[in-house]
Amino acid sequence: MKIAISQINPVIGDFAHNCDRIVHFSNEALSRRCDLVVFSELVISGYPPRDLLENPDFIRANREALDHLVRQIQGIGVICGYADVNPADKENPLFNTAILFENGQVLRHVHKRLLPTYDVFDERRYFEPGKESQAFFYKDRRIGLTICEDLWNDKDIFQKRMYPIDPVELLVQDGADLIINLSASVYHAGKHNFRLHMLGSIARKYGISLIYANQVGGNDSVLFDGASLAFDASGNLTAQATDFEEDMVVVDLEHPDCHDIHPVAESLSASVLKALVTGTRDYVQKCGFSKAIVGLSGGIDSALTLAIAEMALGRDNVAAVFMPSPYTSQDNYEDTAELCNRLNIALTIIPIDSIFNAFTAVVTPDSRQETPGITEQNIQARIRGTLLMALSNRDGCLVLSTGNKSELAVGYCTLYGDMNGGLAVISDVPKTMVYELSRYINAQRPVIPERILEKAPSAELKPDQTDQDDLPPYDVLDAILKASIEDLKGYDEIVRLGFSPALVKDILSRIDRNEYKRHQAAPGLKVTSKAFGYGRRYPLAKHLTQFDASFHQYS
Repeated sequence: MKIAISQINPVIGDFAHNCDRIVHFSNEALSRRCDLVVFSELVISGYPPRDLLENPDFIRANREALDHLVRQIQGIGVICGYADVNPADKENPLFNTAILFENGQVLRHVHKRLLPTYDVFDERRYFEPGKESQAFFYKDRRIGLTICEDLWNDKDIFQKRMYPIDPVELLVQDGADLIINLSASVYHAGKHNFRLHMLGSIARKYGISLIYANQVGGNDSVLFDGASLAFDASGNLTAQATDFEEDMVVVDLEHPDCHDIHPVAESLSASVLKALVTGTRDYVQKCGFSKAIVGLSGGIDSALTLAIAEMALGRDNVAAVFMPSPYTSQDNYEDTAELCNRLNIALTIIPIDSIFNAFTAVVTPDSRQETPGITEQNIQARIRGTLLMALSNRDGCLVLSTGNKSELAVGYCTLYGDMNGGLAVISDVPKTMVYELSRYINAQRPVIPERILEKAPSAELKPDQTDQDDLPPYDVLDAILKASIEDLKGYDEIVRLGFSPALVKDILSRIDRNEYKRHQAAPGLKVTSKAFGYGRRYPLAKHLTQFDASFHQYS
């Protein structure tokens, strides 16, 4: 049997578009003489549809789209994902379902059994878990059909398992010799290598062939890398789709030595850059925009954001604005102009001196320009944010904000100022990774001036200001932030890593007290294992901090 693995980039709720892509790839698979084509989880609606699943019109359209596909696609078996109605009265109203149909006939339904409720996932909110794991015959193979999380509970891979059952184990016990998995596996840096290990290990342990079809593209904050895979019964890789692009690969189960392996990113930096470019392009275009605007400072963050925007949308669809204040250095004038020249992007310069003077005359009339306080510093950022939003309204383009994860974590950013925007492109990129990505881009095409990479980071909101006036060195800060936010370590654990107790306490305090800023931030693209946004749910009104949570202080 020849199986095509097709990864498409669905638009949530655009059933006509998604069906067109499914038909297109089904026809391509048919032209390559495949017997079966496999698509990703909830591919008909796009993943994650979130509370659209509570809309009966959405569910009805999803079913009508499926019926259309069943009628239209002939000559090849199709496995795809959709939201199915649960007829039971006292359970959740839907199933997350995989369906097999061929020549107008539905041959099999399988409901997802393991429903994740961690990080960005909240599937138990909508779906009822499937109740059985049974293999079935199709074209002389006994297939075990699974959906995403159903694969992620192997006792030999996960020391702490989240679910009491392992659907793959049950399917193998029921005689399955081919496991097919429909997935919408959210990307983070390094995850592809883990998937290679996990899936290859499962195939080898059970002596089965394994097909993994993953979604590709960006939907809001979450990104999907595709990179769909196939393994033979010895755990050897037999097929791999490319990452962050629609693609199709073919697996010939009768000739396992025929490999169809497409390239993926060759390094962590290459992978993260692909993710950010894909996420930016998809967010802008799926939200109905064609153009974006970036406010430049002369620093590394805005330079990287502009470079990503140019790769995602093309230079003709990106506008750059430089808004110098009385504290802007000559270096930043020159570096901003050079950056735009290298990218061939038109630069608009709007000095804000007169606007700043008008604001301070009203708000802080006794202030001195040589010694601006926090009020005067934030006024500059808010003037720039207001101008960017005005240009967005005037020109119909989306503002891309430029703050990185390190700044957002500790509140080194201005609400209604530099945080303004429709998408925070690098808000899940730590500052140290900002430099890594910028150097990686320059190794391919030297677009970011070297002086931007070398000079000390500065907000330039007062004379001779640098980030390290208020923050520890970024390599130290990022290590503490990773330990707290991504690795979920507490105060004592982080101190034991070798950091100063006073510094750890200060950083954790900043993370806590700036939750309100992040709550109002533009959505950002998730590229680490734990990003700010709807996958990290902390209360705003609280007294507890991460380093004084022991009970004894209250007794």
